[in-house]
Amino acid sequence: MDRSDHNILHLLNQQVRRLNQRMNEKLKEYDLYMSQWAVIYTLHTMGPMTQKEIWQYLNVEAPTVTRTITRLEEKGWLVRKQGADKRQRIIHISPEAEQQRDEIAASIRKYEDEQLLGLTEEEEKQLRGLLERMIIQEDDHDGED
Repeated sequence: MDRSDHNILHLLNQQVRRLNQRMNEKLKEYDLYMSQWAVIYTLHTMGPMTQKEIWQYLNVEAPTVTRTITRLEEKGWLVRKQGADKRQRIIHISPEAEQQRDEIAASIRKYEDEQLLGLTEEEEKQLRGLLERMIIQEDDHDGED
């Protein structure tokens, strides 16, 4: 394979930016942005977490996650609860947001289906596998530092 045209990261970045812009348009009706949805989705799939666990998982800087969580808390999407350590706060999805989460997730699934329309089921499976493999390899590499 000729790797002289090293533009795969550029192509991935351009596609992610385009998809994020469209996702922000879709999420506008819920008064959310993609970065906020990422936090909600993470808490739904991983369960309640500390802020530190969230920013580490999402690989986002701590102040960014703090601002996002604060905004989501002000909007009623998240609640902070006392952790085992009195200094620790555990972030949870609010009961009201949990009800809307299913509706938003369904809208996003529909959007994903539309965006992946050009891919066969096998190609979509390959893409998912490649992306997951890249994440695992990156995580393994980070552990070597």
